Amino acid sequence: MTLDTIAVTGGNGKIGEAILNHLSDHGYETANISRGKRREEVSDTYVTTDLLDAGETYGAVAKTDADAVIHMGTIPDPYRTPDFRTYESSVMSAAHVLEAADSLDVESVVLPSSINALGSEHQARPADVRYLPIDEAHPRTPDDPYGIAKHAMEVTADGFGRRPSSDLTIASLRYPWVTTDEEMREYFVEPDRSLEALHDVHSATGRDVLFSYLAIEDGARIARKAAEAAFEGHEVFWAVAGDTTADAPTSEVVDEFFPEASVNQSFSGHETIVDLSKGKELLDWEPEISWRDL
Repeated sequence: MTLDTIAVTGGNGKIGEAILNHLSDHGYETANISRGKRREEVSDTYVTTDLLDAGETYGAVAKTDADAVIHMGTIPDPYRTPDFRTYESSVMSAAHVLEAADSLDVESVVLPSSINALGSEHQARPADVRYLPIDEAHPRTPDDPYGIAKHAMEVTADGFGRRPSSDLTIASLRYPWVTTDEEMREYFVEPDRSLEALHDVHSATGRDVLFSYLAIEDGARIARKAAEAAFEGHEVFWAVAGDTTADAPTSEVVDEFFPEASVNQSFSGHETIVDLSKGKELLDWEPEISWRDL
């Protein structure tokens, strides 16, 4: 598969702009498909588009003549919009992007799933962790609008991926909180991250998000790797850092916070409780950046 032009939806946003920069550094022509005015100076083409309009989405993808689409243009949390808008943003925009890409013979689509597809930080009950490390086959049990939407987005992608007439490669990336160096210093390096302190950690970095995070550079790199991949149909990938957000050893974190989960491997250091082997096997991707090195 040869890619020349990659379109990024939501390229005005934090992760989208980082992906545009990363793609440009790797020699790709880029297009930013976003709502409103352009807020970055990286992309080669900018197309103003309402991704909740199927016709506009189709026209935008066609206009960019993209070989791949990295779709990041969704609502990032459930707190500032009605629930149906949160759902619509993830599920319908993904369906529109997939339909356009399939019709226009685009090679690959990368979708913005989330750790919340499992059911985690935005719901009242704790994440339902049944075994460790958590792989892509772990049951998904979300009950909040954002997690439900990400779950439904993955199911939608499954459907497109199994169509006999389609040659699309579709990757859903389950991102956690994607962090800059400054955010890692503020929330991980400077505060107390000991086992005793972890019961009161920031809601975006605690038990309900599996003590996970991802450096933004690693987040951009896995998006590129997924766009370049050539597997058949739809696959889901965990996209988290290789370690936890805790100073405490992972074995102690597991004993303290996930006592009812079946533990299928030993933890010897600060490694993540998420299984990243699928990303390594199919995308040749592993996280490289840790907050511990700052």
